[in-house]
Amino acid sequence: MAITAADVKKLREISGAGMMDCKKALTETDGNIDAAVDFLRKKGLAAASKKAGRVAAEGIVVSISEGNIGVVLEVNSETDFVSKNDQFVGFVNAIAALIIKQNPADVDTLKALDFDGEHNVEQALSQLISTIGENMSIRRFVRTEVSTGVVASYVHAGGKIGVLIGIEGKIEADLARGVAMHVAAANPRFIARDDVDADSVKRERAVLSERAIASGKPEAIVEKIVSGQLNKFYSEICLLEQDFVMDTDKKVSKALGDAKLVSMARFQLGEGIEKKEEDFAAEVAAQIQGG
Repeated sequence: MAITAADVKKLREISGAGMMDCKKALTETDGNIDAAVDFLRKKGLAAASKKAGRVAAEGIVVSISEGNIGVVLEVNSETDFVSKNDQFVGFVNAIAALIIKQNPADVDTLKALDFDGEHNVEQALSQLISTIGENMSIRRFVRTEVSTGVVASYVHAGGKIGVLIGIEGKIEADLARGVAMHVAAANPRFIARDDVDADSVKRERAVLSERAIASGKPEAIVEKIVSGQLNKFYSEICLLEQDFVMDTDKKVSKALGDAKLVSMARFQLGEGIEKKEEDFAAEVAAQIQGG
């Protein structure tokens, strides 16, 4: 059976696969569109599995909020180029919207959710891997919901940093967004000093005490010195005790007024992923040779 350009175009629109792959699929299935789609799906899953060992440390972080619900999500790819690909960005935004709607417990639960009526999220991701030609992974997400307040989101540097905060109580949207921007800039580790784990405080106190004693300070005032320096320690790592970047005359806690910040998530793209250092020219050559 003769394969027409219109058949190839139709299959490309359905599958998102490349022109030559579509032509081959139609040839292999005697021009049957449905069979050709299945052929490409099988091929796509195989191609995705071949790419699964490659390090995906680039990609994008998105953070979106809708009233009292929001999500911050990181999806990784191998190169920064893909983060600007419309198909990739559309897929990530669709996943974020799905998380807001379905509230999955974790990434594995998310992957099993229906994506488009025909594929689940994991299958859709495999097809995208096949189409774009890079390994990708849905790495992590945090979904936040508050009862009487607002969820504010902020994305910095085109998806390099994403922040999501939940605030209970009455607060202006601009102020809530300003606090989210502060989290992106200052990178606090905790919301309040009560959230700091005891081991971290113990280690910091021990270091400060030894430093004060070694400097020759009298033992009678060492504890006062350590207490003062611990306050500085808390102000560096606790959001509510930091100077608000939008108004440095105020602490964040003061800027919030009666509103209560109940959750905070800050994702920095690729943090904690061990990137494999390779010669770029050699990497390109290897990809060409590997097809």
